[in-house]
Amino acid sequence: MSHAAVSQVIVRELSTEAPLVWLKKGWADFTQAPLIGLAHGAAVDLFGLVLLLVAYDEFWLLAGAFTGFLALAPVVAVGLYAVSRALERGDPVGFGLVFRTWWSWRGHPRHDWRLVCFGLLLCLSGTGWVLTSAAFITLLSPVPINQPLDFLKYIVLARDNHIFEWWWLLGVTLAAPVYASTVVTIPLLLDRKIPVWPAVLISWRVVLQNPIPLAVWAVTLAVSSMLGILAMAGSVLVIPVLGHASWHVYRDSVDASALPPREAAREAGTS
Repeated sequence: MSHAAVSQVIVRELSTEAPLVWLKKGWADFTQAPLIGLAHGAAVDLFGLVLLLVAYDEFWLLAGAFTGFLALAPVVAVGLYAVSRALERGDPVGFGLVFRTWWSWRGHPRHDWRLVCFGLLLCLSGTGWVLTSAAFITLLSPVPINQPLDFLKYIVLARDNHIFEWWWLLGVTLAAPVYASTVVTIPLLLDRKIPVWPAVLISWRVVLQNPIPLAVWAVTLAVSSMLGILAMAGSVLVIPVLGHASWHVYRDSVDASALPPREAAREAGTS
């Protein structure tokens, strides 16, 4: 079934202006369901605040955790994908829709274990990066890095070593295959009946067929997410807009109409 599923899906050619179009569409979806988007953004802000309080004196862990969050972002945005899909179909949206995307409803199990399993894999990849980042900084830093100012002074602004450049290069190298494996995978799993592995292969096809637009989108995601997290309250707006926009990355780059729809795809409901 894997090869058949992959071959049935058409990957479209994308223009270099596509990332800007996705952002505009993401903003339009956010304005139609702002409370749901703000709730997702506030949850990310709360996560960042808790992480900062817990790991402030262990900045080697804090730096890795913040960057590792990018690997988990597609899971965080599942509810936003569901909202964008419902808006596209003209279905009602609400917090009940977000809840039913993940959990059972009225005694009828609707857990999508594909999403759960893929989410767990992303959690493992994020954890792996946190540990790798911590070990890298700890081993190579000339002094202990315990606080944000230490990281800024001895890693980012240091002129007698290139730890920051190597750390950044390591992160990009490890993040690239994760990004290629996730850029349309979760929206595709949410929308269609397809196993996880074929969905990942289709995501790779999208990236390999459209390297420039998807590279620009990757930079847009990374820079916007990091600025939003560093600004704390900025994530309230950044996260929902990027989440909704990511649904349109899938819709514009993939024609999966040949695949059967997900059984629970019509679970739209009211708040």
